[in-house]
Amino acid sequence: MIKIDMRMMARVFRSITLALALLLPAAGVAQSTQDHNFNVAKNIDIFNAIYRNLDMMYVDTLNADEVIGTGVNAMLRSLDPYTVYYPASEVKDLKLMITGKYAGIGALIRYNAKLKRVVIDEPYINTPAAEAGLKKGDIILSIDDSVTTDKDVAYVSSHLRGDAGTTFALKILRPGTGKTLIKKITRRPIQMPAIPYYGIMEENIGYINLNSFTEGCSKDMRRAFIDLREQGISALLLDLRGNGGGSLEEAVQIVNMFVPKNLTLVTTKGKLARANREYKTTKEPIDTEMPIVVLVNGETASASEITAGSLQDLDRAVVLGTRTYGKGLVQTPLDLPYNANLKITTGKYYIPSGRCIQAINYKHSRGGYTEHIADSLTKVFHTSGGREVRDGGGIKPDVEIMPDSLPNIAFYLGSTGRDTTEVMFEYELDYINSHPTIAPAREFDLSDSDYEEFKRRVIASGFTYDPETEKALRSLKKLATFEGYYDGAKAEFEALEAKLKHDIGRDLDRNKEVLKNMMRADIVAAYYFQSGAIENALPTDKQIKEAVALLRDAGRYNSILGK
Repeated sequence: MIKIDMRMMARVFRSITLALALLLPAAGVAQSTQDHNFNVAKNIDIFNAIYRNLDMMYVDTLNADEVIGTGVNAMLRSLDPYTVYYPASEVKDLKLMITGKYAGIGALIRYNAKLKRVVIDEPYINTPAAEAGLKKGDIILSIDDSVTTDKDVAYVSSHLRGDAGTTFALKILRPGTGKTLIKKITRRPIQMPAIPYYGIMEENIGYINLNSFTEGCSKDMRRAFIDLREQGISALLLDLRGNGGGSLEEAVQIVNMFVPKNLTLVTTKGKLARANREYKTTKEPIDTEMPIVVLVNGETASASEITAGSLQDLDRAVVLGTRTYGKGLVQTPLDLPYNANLKITTGKYYIPSGRCIQAINYKHSRGGYTEHIADSLTKVFHTSGGREVRDGGGIKPDVEIMPDSLPNIAFYLGSTGRDTTEVMFEYELDYINSHPTIAPAREFDLSDSDYEEFKRRVIASGFTYDPETEKALRSLKKLATFEGYYDGAKAEFEALEAKLKHDIGRDLDRNKEVLKNMMRADIVAAYYFQSGAIENALPTDKQIKEAVALLRDAGRYNSILGK
């Protein structure tokens, strides 16, 4: 436990207050500076006094890290969702977010509710996990002397990670054989791939899946695009769906591949002068003519939105999919004493048209951040070619295509938490164990007989789930009874109830293709890793199909961009 000298803390806080008093006028705060500084000092003294008396008089001994950490986090929650305090024990999580690197074995793990154990879900290619021969479904029994049979995912994950170069003994139980195995594994730096897959689709259309903006991803993007162009692609599909962003500088470098030198792409504005910056393209582009479609969705955020929004504002690409997340704020990591860190929001960013796409009114005194900026309050801006675009609501796609929705039964079969929801996972393991090899990733499919076996297992397992239509009907019946309408409509209610009666076999038949797609992705990943799973999913992806059709139709593509 860290011991805190409250008198020293008070002196530190007063020093900070004095520093703020010197800095704030230079930052442009003119009026009421003296009152502001007094309020800062007053409230810090009150906080000091509260904790000092708690520590001295409270019935139990206080954990300073926990109590003060809670106070700090509550303070930050009143500001915005992205200003976050990282104590020394969690700084590694911040570094992973920024760099995509950590030291460990390189595998996804999951909790198996039926076994009440943590298991390997997916090793990554070219990692210690893959090289040690770990497989999907391996049950983790111990890590060195630490038994993991009653531990959760967070505990197991923290023990699998460690300093690069350290070796440990991983004891596993392999379900397919029932054998207990001990693997000697040496941890090493793991770089999560920013581009897990790229390749050529039909009619010389290139596809790049960029899933993060970690350090160096622009170099990976450049290599992938040049490789595809040398293979003869005539159009590009850039997939940013699910990409939560990262480095602003990497986003600028990627956009620079497709637009001329010396263009201002991003302007950041904040309270301090050093937060006000312009980010320009600094290199000659690789290609300014090739048709590009950028795929986005509601999880496309931050640097991804800078990329998609800049290409849209400069009329360089068509954006297709659903509206993006809407994160227009810039964060800066700030080192704190005792190896802690504060990721602090220092400004807003503006893309080439001049708009800021922040979608959420983050200034909540009580936290929550649920209030979105109404479309009626957004302002109109214009692209380079004069097309209307708006601020305040993320990037609105030029072509809106909703993805196929995930049916309720698929959500329950693919989730964890109940014994019967492991039936899909168990089927996949048995399939993998009984098939030493499968067809190439793009060609692999489950046969009708394979699906019938899966269906039989689901029904035999006693799997149940909560259909939303039945829940809605029950609520409607209660409301109709309360308002006195039920007796007069009883026959209609009973007829509707009969039609909506829970039937697992019928639901499995109705959602066959969606469930097959889910299982195909998991099975292919066991043989061809993440890249294979992405490649296998492309032919059945509704938004991909629409993007390919658009890239085939030059007239429609050009008309959308106003050419």
